[in-house]
Amino acid sequence: EKLPVPFGLVRYGVAPAHPSIKFIASALEKTLDNPNIHLYCDVEFGKDVTLDDLLARYDAVLFATGAVKDKPLNLPGADLEGVYGAAKFVEWYDGYPTGAREWPLTAENVAVIGGGNVAMDVARELMRNADDLKAKTDIPDNVYEGIGQNKAKVLHLFIRRGVAQAKFSVQELREMEKLPGVQLIINEDDFDLDDETIEVAGKDKLTRQMVEELFAVREMAEDMEDDGDVDFEGNPADRKYYVHFNSAPTEILGEDGKVKAIRVERTETGADGKMHRTGEFTDYPVEAVYHAIGYKPAEAPGITYDEHGAHLANANGDGRITTEADGGKVRDRLYATGWAKRGPVGLIGSTKSDALAIVTNMLEDLAKAAEGGRVAADRDPESIDRLLAERGIRPIDFAGWKKVDAFERAEGAKEGREHKKVIEPDQMRELAHA
Repeated sequence: EKLPVPFGLVRYGVAPAHPSIKFIASALEKTLDNPNIHLYCDVEFGKDVTLDDLLARYDAVLFATGAVKDKPLNLPGADLEGVYGAAKFVEWYDGYPTGAREWPLTAENVAVIGGGNVAMDVARELMRNADDLKAKTDIPDNVYEGIGQNKAKVLHLFIRRGVAQAKFSVQELREMEKLPGVQLIINEDDFDLDDETIEVAGKDKLTRQMVEELFAVREMAEDMEDDGDVDFEGNPADRKYYVHFNSAPTEILGEDGKVKAIRVERTETGADGKMHRTGEFTDYPVEAVYHAIGYKPAEAPGITYDEHGAHLANANGDGRITTEADGGKVRDRLYATGWAKRGPVGLIGSTKSDALAIVTNMLEDLAKAAEGGRVAADRDPESIDRLLAERGIRPIDFAGWKKVDAFERAEGAKEGREHKKVIEPDQMRELAHA
């Protein structure tokens, strides 16, 4: 693990308002506590250890490196000051060790581009009350202070396709509708679905549930508007959250190098899910644009990516890494799982079935190999420790992580919280090696 602490996406990719999901780390700790599992944090693949180093010492190597970089926003004006990728913003509010420590939350009018869970997370955190976050989450002080100074009053979420093609989860939707002090506004025209679209949506249980939930949310949003500037509980609302389906941003407009507005084209989405452009454009005044349109995989030196650069190349999606982007020969003893295998699609729970399938394939392959799969040249379990020591690398093991965790719990307890996250890498190392 490249970072000084474990748990990757669970710790650094989940919005602070999802503490229940972060409890997954507790389950993962039980796995790491197994004496047959050795954790090496603060060790970077491709820099501290190479693929050859690992293949010489292990019978198989499995990449669970995820997707951590923003896909580029290919729109005119994407390079203007005030345009941000979701990945960097998530790093900030989750206290990523090498992420930003300050974030410019000076825009009163904000746009978010994207229709998935990450876009919903970003929009919600931009509308969130800082005190509510601090009481219920592990956010560090710098994030609490930053969100407390957030100037955002109006937020527009732009989703290219229609209601029946919504990609976010029902849980995200339910959290969106219950933001204190926020009035939710949804375009009624987006819900004018034809009979064929309704029929197609009804054939899939999850899609049908999402559409039904969205219609219920629309009714709730209409009630908010009827009652004036109020939130879901009828309390005064000082922020407005507009959700635009069938809306494809085409250009970010600027002035003096800074974001001034976003131009959006109205779209139509057929029952087959295909998007059609209408040629109808609207400019929305905004001073900041966040895009959450997908992620690119983490770099894995020596490993080929698929032809779109979305994930590590693997045979028919079975997790066996291949030599070519479009398939090619399977590389013995190399595997990928999770987003590294299939790209940034699916929730955290999806990785469980992924892992089961990939490990099954791996064990089948090893069983067919000579000596029951024991193919590594160097089978001394302490060989990797000696190699790292020779290179001046001091890894953080599970016991070291537990020291960091204990400190975070103690600091959180002082404020009546479960955790208070440590964000500086050097402090993590100091705690872990104490």
